[in-house]
Amino acid sequence: MVTSSQVALQVVQQAIASLAIWADFTHPPLDQEYPEVTKAKEILGWNKNSKIGVLRSLFDSVKLDETSKLKSEAHYHQLKTIKNDQEKYPQIYYLLDLASVEKQLSDFKAEITTDILPNINNNWENFSLLMLILEKVGSCLSFGESDVALVDIAKTTAAIAASIAGNQNQSELSLIVGDLSGIQKFIYTISSDGALKSLRARSFYLELVTEEIVQQLLTRLNLPRTNIIYAGGGNLYILADGTETTKKIVEQVRQQFNKWLLDEFQGKVFLALDCFKFPLADIATAKIADHWSNATTQLSVHKSRKFANQINDFIQQRDSHEPCRVCYRDDVENSKLKPLNSKEPDSVLACASCRNMFNLGGRLFGVEAIVRSPRENITGASHTLSFKLPPVGEFSAVNIHYHLFKNWKQIGKDSDTVLLVNDWTLDHYQFKHFRNALPLLLGNYGRQSQEQSEDTEEPVGFMRAEEMARKAKGIERVGYLRMDVDRLGQIFAKGLGANQTLPRLAGLSRQMSYFFKVHLNSLAEVRNANIPNTIKQLTPNDQRLDLLFIYAGGDDLFVSGAWNQIVEFAFDVYQCFRAYTGNNPDITLSGGISIDDAKFPLYQAAKASGDAEEAAKANGRDSLGLFAQVFKWDEWLGIQNLSIIDSEVKQYLHSEAQPKLLGILPFVERLEQQDIGVNYSRNFVHNLLITAQIQEQALEKFKDSKSEEALGTRYYLHLPKIAYTLARLPNKILDDVAFRKSLKSPYNAPYFRAIATWIELLNRIS
Repeated sequence: MVTSSQVALQVVQQAIASLAIWADFTHPPLDQEYPEVTKAKEILGWNKNSKIGVLRSLFDSVKLDETSKLKSEAHYHQLKTIKNDQEKYPQIYYLLDLASVEKQLSDFKAEITTDILPNINNNWENFSLLMLILEKVGSCLSFGESDVALVDIAKTTAAIAASIAGNQNQSELSLIVGDLSGIQKFIYTISSDGALKSLRARSFYLELVTEEIVQQLLTRLNLPRTNIIYAGGGNLYILADGTETTKKIVEQVRQQFNKWLLDEFQGKVFLALDCFKFPLADIATAKIADHWSNATTQLSVHKSRKFANQINDFIQQRDSHEPCRVCYRDDVENSKLKPLNSKEPDSVLACASCRNMFNLGGRLFGVEAIVRSPRENITGASHTLSFKLPPVGEFSAVNIHYHLFKNWKQIGKDSDTVLLVNDWTLDHYQFKHFRNALPLLLGNYGRQSQEQSEDTEEPVGFMRAEEMARKAKGIERVGYLRMDVDRLGQIFAKGLGANQTLPRLAGLSRQMSYFFKVHLNSLAEVRNANIPNTIKQLTPNDQRLDLLFIYAGGDDLFVSGAWNQIVEFAFDVYQCFRAYTGNNPDITLSGGISIDDAKFPLYQAAKASGDAEEAAKANGRDSLGLFAQVFKWDEWLGIQNLSIIDSEVKQYLHSEAQPKLLGILPFVERLEQQDIGVNYSRNFVHNLLITAQIQEQALEKFKDSKSEEALGTRYYLHLPKIAYTLARLPNKILDDVAFRKSLKSPYNAPYFRAIATWIELLNRIS
């Protein structure tokens, strides 16, 4: 009987063959088509008339507001292969004229026939390599329909074919949905001792936990990796057959992992995992989005019944011991608590898990490859993480180890699965190196410490919080940024309307992952090469940033760094994301930033930035919370168009002309360029803050913030104090007519506190 891997490989080979024919390259012969492959292709509309073309952006088709119209201009992907260089993922761009497209197509074909397709000749059975070729090349090419990527149609066709392998007459499939809940509690609820290092390690560790859950499911269900629709950030979606066997295996995997998670982390992390049947015929229709959404919703039932199968473990009487001073668990015997950092005499006592995370954090810098193996010891590994799953039902115990390597060349050819981190080099995936190599995409940028002591044995690792603070401009503080995509659930549930098919849903997931796991690494590392020319840069000459990605993937991020660089990075991310999504008004980001002393407890800083992000969401989304203020991104960056101003406010201020400087950043930039001196700066900041305070106190008495009296207070009360403030600035500022008139404008009245705070932090000496 044909296996799922065989049918999936055949689909991928056929996709590569279509690519080769399009590029005028001779491909190896194709075997007779399996009936499962034929049926899967029929379901998704893959036929002999399906042609390759330039891929139109899926983001163009997303619409959440029924009354809004989709933009008429079309965005297409730039014809570039994904590489390991500075520009790891191409931007979306306007397709302008036929002549330029023909030239790009010709150049692109020449590139792939010279550098890409020759790799298939001796690797026609190498599933991983062929899939990587489809990602490198097929992520910017359409197949059949203009907004369906070649890689997505190939992957979903292979997933369907693999799901019905050996039984192509089945009428139902299963969508396996998983969610690691409690991630925030696991990551953030730790003390300040070694927190930044440990936080990065915990985030990385959970990525590997997600990977292992996926590996266990695929192995036991005999499915290839094409059946992973999405996996990352503690979430997973896998396509499988609709049999009761699948449901039973999913239940046992859930029980096995939860038994391990309960013992390992005292119930802080829980795996909600289930599978949901749906008609096979719905997979190529908008109904698949309903099944996707319903499965995600129904999974919440498991979240509300955490560890129901392990309830006896909870109610058993157990001794309480001195708590770990990092994670505060108290179920570890005192004798097993040891110093978190053995090289520091006053280091706090910590449990084995926290010590492992601390040590891991010091060894994550520069990791190129990870070997997944049942072997506990492998020569050359810099660190090893072990998953020891207990026996459950028919499942025996599982001991799997993840070995970290700084250089992939250190890994033996006979190694088990090799995960290559952010590696798009085709040669590394050939059988001459490893039996089974897979790409692992991670948002993992981190600046290497420049202050490592030469006499220490500890490996040079990521920059610490104290060093980040010293790198900051003005006040020595660390910034923490949290951001995520607004209304992502709605985008997947209804954003594509009638075109909500599985290949497109897979495409949306892939595009989001590429931005957060691939593009952001490049944006942080080589800034100028990875930003559109149209965006506003706060410091155009900055190249590398003093940042650490604690987490970046899926649709969100958590980043620490020098406070001013965190602010700059937030604006870069927002503007790049808007350009990446074709400035679709229904696809936006919200973010929050906290700014704290390097010694401030990191879990509190994480909460503060999270609260700022929630305030931004409450501001109608598409906003940033910063300096205890919340405004739309355009208000921070500088408003070009009054259309973003509230309609009632515009009506009230209709007689006022739009000032040349409008928003927060334009004033900060102007004063920084003028270099007005410390004393003038302090006086300006002081007076501006007093003005803001007078406004805020006066507004407290109004129940209706939109009443005429309240609006008058908000937009005109500042004038006497601002006139006083301006009169005390140096002549070079007073001679700046645009600055003087703009600061007096009622349109800028809401921004005084944010402007003053920003200037104060930039000019204060710690």
